[in-house]
Amino acid sequence: MKYSAIKRTRFSGFLLVLLFIGSIALTSCNALRIKSASAEVPQIVTSVLSDPKTFNPPFVQEAPSPTSVMFEGLVTENSLTGKIEPALAESWRISEDKKKIVFTLKPNLKWSDGKPLTVDDVIFTYNEVYLNEAIPTDTRDVLRIGESRALPTVKKLDDRRIEFTVPEPFAPFLRVTGVPILPAHILRKYVNRKNQDGKPTFLTTWGVNTPPNEIVVNGPYTLERYDTSQRIIFRRNPYYWRKGSQGQQQPYIERWVWQIVESTDVSLMQFRSGGLDSISVSPDIFSLVKREEKRGNFSIYNGGPASGTTFISFNLNKAKDAKGNPIVNPVKSRWFNTKEFRQAVAYAIDRQTMINNTFRGLGEPQNSPISVQSPYYLPPEKGLKVYDYNIEKAKQLLLKAGFKYNAEGQLLDWDGNRVRFTLMTNSGNKIREAMGAQIKQDLSKIGIQVDFTPINFGTLVDKLSNTRDWESYLLGLTGGVEPNDGANVWNSKGGLHSFNQGPAPGEPPIKGWVVSDWEKEIDRLMIAGAQELDETKRKEIYAEFQNIVQEQVPVIYLVNPLSLAAVRDRIEGVKYSALGGAFWNIHELTLSEN
Repeated sequence: MKYSAIKRTRFSGFLLVLLFIGSIALTSCNALRIKSASAEVPQIVTSVLSDPKTFNPPFVQEAPSPTSVMFEGLVTENSLTGKIEPALAESWRISEDKKKIVFTLKPNLKWSDGKPLTVDDVIFTYNEVYLNEAIPTDTRDVLRIGESRALPTVKKLDDRRIEFTVPEPFAPFLRVTGVPILPAHILRKYVNRKNQDGKPTFLTTWGVNTPPNEIVVNGPYTLERYDTSQRIIFRRNPYYWRKGSQGQQQPYIERWVWQIVESTDVSLMQFRSGGLDSISVSPDIFSLVKREEKRGNFSIYNGGPASGTTFISFNLNKAKDAKGNPIVNPVKSRWFNTKEFRQAVAYAIDRQTMINNTFRGLGEPQNSPISVQSPYYLPPEKGLKVYDYNIEKAKQLLLKAGFKYNAEGQLLDWDGNRVRFTLMTNSGNKIREAMGAQIKQDLSKIGIQVDFTPINFGTLVDKLSNTRDWESYLLGLTGGVEPNDGANVWNSKGGLHSFNQGPAPGEPPIKGWVVSDWEKEIDRLMIAGAQELDETKRKEIYAEFQNIVQEQVPVIYLVNPLSLAAVRDRIEGVKYSALGGAFWNIHELTLSEN
């Protein structure tokens, strides 16, 4: 699971994909339409809000990421049905005791440089990268099994078969094998080579400054060009394994351009001027875009409720940094670690007004860390705790916890400190900026001052994942049907356990880091849910997990919008879904002549 800059998603393994100004931007876009001897290169142009941080799949922590169209795993997920389908593997067999899975690779697979893709690449990817403790990757979190957090063993059986062995039955394991497979003939030397600090040089391989022709892939598109803060250009992979019903090489569309734009407003202007072929349709622009649907030769697709989550979270970390200074101001840390404080904030946010105003009625309150498309989602009518807007209840909770009000109605803590904190979100996302502005206003009604600060998405992710330098944030996570995909978020040692981030792999212990009892219980439930193969019992386990999250509110869920996108009618074969967006089946999309 990854941080999402906005809410459109696409599944590949469990990576997800998302989807300038006036005539200047349009001219820039048209300049990219390189002429061949007889015609323009067939291409589509979409947009993203920020530059990539890496082109190396194990280190990707945000979505959309270019690697999602550059790499594939052994299996993939059908974004219409949610079912697992073959990708690099043509088939698999699960043993009777559910502890072994044998995959058979498709024959004659190749990398984008024409070299064979073999069982040895799969063995390398797992044993030397994902399972290598010297390489800090969040992927390892979702591969860990049981209370011992043991990792699977992976071995070669013959030239086409790989055997995965797990220490105990692990229900999500088949889905997890969708993680990207990497080229051993390119990357092994970087895993084995050490830098001056004794760490694998792989950690800095395939960064954003790497020449595109050095990045070898197995997905539908290769990286042709990356211009910082301008665009990412993908070129059709001539060795991609998929073929059409008549044996035609896929994908059919030659180039895919991701324009890097500064805001969703710019994306809208570019789409309206003809420079983009698709945009995510947020509620604030729905009416405008809908009016132009016929004239603009595009269609608006509705995938129902979005699969991701949007929430605010407080930094609950009680630890100290390397210099011995508290990671979070101790005064504010005490507020944030008071459950009644978090619950009061949850009650004080007027989600229905947020839906009516910011989302123009195109959404519903969100209450769960599990996507509504998942069979494990627990709806409120079946017992999930919710936080309906209730200012008086919020104030009562605060007073019960020892907070108090001064004559001006400002909230003070036990020692007379004014309750004030900074809320960050990613700049350029108008929906989140509007949500943050309302949260600031809503919390002022219970005496809390919020300093709302939108910042660059990459900078925000770095603060959450690396520096731990934050107080609260408004952001989103990509979603899916398997709860264990969120193991890196909910396990107390997970790489995206941002609300109480522990030491990263290879990092020394953090002085004063404390895991609460309820976090430990979530750890237990996530393990139990992954171990349980009985679907009824799995649902009971994940129901308990959802209720703990809602009781403790380490994250406060906000609004689940409809998943909407506008796509030019010249793009044919779109099978839009909330799980995958418009381009999850990019390999089979075609362009009409109109």
